[in-house]
Amino acid sequence: MLPGKAVRLNSVGDWLKWQESLNPRGIELGLERCLPVARSLGLLPLPFPLVSVAGTNGKGSCVAMLEAVLSAGGYRVGAYTSPHLLRYNETIRVAGKTVSDETLMEAFEVVAAARGEVKLTWFEFRTLAAVCILRRADPDIALLEVGLGGRLDAVNMFDADLALIASIGIDHTDWLGTSRDQIGREKAGISRRERPVVCADPAPPQGFLNAVAQSGAYLYRTGTDYRFQRADNAWRWLGPESSHAGLPEPGIPGECQLSNAAAVLMALELLRDRFPVDLSAIRDGLSRCRLSGRQEIVPGAPEVLLDVAHNPQAAEALATTLLRRPCAGQTRAVFAMYTDKDIAGIAGALSNPIHHWHVAPLSPPRGATAAQTAQALKAAAATASVSVHPDVGAALVSARKNSTPQDRIVVFGSFETVRRAVELESSLA
Repeated sequence: MLPGKAVRLNSVGDWLKWQESLNPRGIELGLERCLPVARSLGLLPLPFPLVSVAGTNGKGSCVAMLEAVLSAGGYRVGAYTSPHLLRYNETIRVAGKTVSDETLMEAFEVVAAARGEVKLTWFEFRTLAAVCILRRADPDIALLEVGLGGRLDAVNMFDADLALIASIGIDHTDWLGTSRDQIGREKAGISRRERPVVCADPAPPQGFLNAVAQSGAYLYRTGTDYRFQRADNAWRWLGPESSHAGLPEPGIPGECQLSNAAAVLMALELLRDRFPVDLSAIRDGLSRCRLSGRQEIVPGAPEVLLDVAHNPQAAEALATTLLRRPCAGQTRAVFAMYTDKDIAGIAGALSNPIHHWHVAPLSPPRGATAAQTAQALKAAAATASVSVHPDVGAALVSARKNSTPQDRIVVFGSFETVRRAVELESSLA
């Protein structure tokens, strides 16, 4: 591969914009572009154990819990996740610390020089840069979150010692297929022969099961190979060779998080020969684990709940939380989404707990207009009222103005929606 021209830009923001210009398609699945660049960078194979995490929802939470427990056990952990909430630096962590701008830009320069004329997508470019950073940091173990699907995602250029599938739902249908069978097959693509795959989905589709079997990987399923049970304010995990009782609720809120935590404990049991962790590390890691924007509660009157839910499966989990934690007043939604998402499906899942929707547009060309969102909401959630606003900030201001102290405001629909709300709250603090 011929070396590319040297590229030097002045900020992380400039680099991110430049990366988005490299491939006109924006999102393009496949490993044929990034694999040759990874080889030229000396990234294959990686010299440390690797866990890859995929799933329609929950993969970021699983990475955060794995990272927290392994760190509590004394291991130096590297992690790559996506997307970010406030700063891109959040996506890459070594020993619990986010990387600096300087470290990021150095890695960007290395990848820019190595790619030659290859039209990497922005995600491929950033994944290569992230792994360059992790390779240089040489952690004890690395955790990589799959961006889209699994089989053809850039993360899958690296062979996982263990794969974890958090959930299998309907999302990204333009790229992954329109059925759980099709999507499950794509997510199963991170499996490797004679290596373990942990599946947290309680009812994985047959397409997923068939694909894992064809890969020759060893499958560990919730409800079959491991289980978890609630008990008052604690819970119990039962695995094939061990069990843990009196476990704390995960520090990440949400009804779905016990399922994610149970899958994490199954993964840790499978890794215990190389990375043993005792019960105190498990308890400490689970209780201390945090992840912004996942049913995150901002205390006050009215209470504000932030959630990056952006598909029907995540909306159902959010609805469960809202119904189990009723407020004395009404629940108002600040809501903005992308056009490639199932707005009607999300609205249907949340039509019961939400009384009023404050809708706003997101950035074009992918963002839905407020009018598009309002139309879909009115069709799917006919019992709720809808108001239209010029941006997320204005929607949040309106929701606050029209709320009583007994009401609740839920901000959700995408990472961008939550990001803009957090930025507004920070500016007013």
